[in-house]
Amino acid sequence: MTRRVLVVEDDPDIAHLVELHLRDLPCEVDVAHDGAAALDAVLAQAYDAIVLDIMLPYVDGLAVCQAIRQHRIYTPILMLTARSTELDRAPTRTRRATSHCAEPC
Repeated sequence: MTRRVLVVEDDPDIAHLVELHLRDLPCEVDVAHDGAAALDAVLAQAYDAIVLDIMLPYVDGLAVCQAIRQHRIYTPILMLTARSTELDRAPTRTRRATSHCAEPC
């Protein structure tokens, strides 16, 4: 069974890298490059997982995560962050993200 994953990342190189690795699993991958497009995609399509960057244009990843949960969508969300300290990660927990990891350099 193929899984459907939404990758939300404004950096095209990182988005492409994550997409390539997910397709190897194999997964069907949709990519959104900003928070508003991500919300539109999540409300229009069911996903098995969401890979969500925190720092996005228009609507940031934390607000996207919170909006997804407010719509009672409980898809697992992996938050990507360029920040790696525990204090930087704390807001992802309060928005009910499933997990978080540092972006590739």
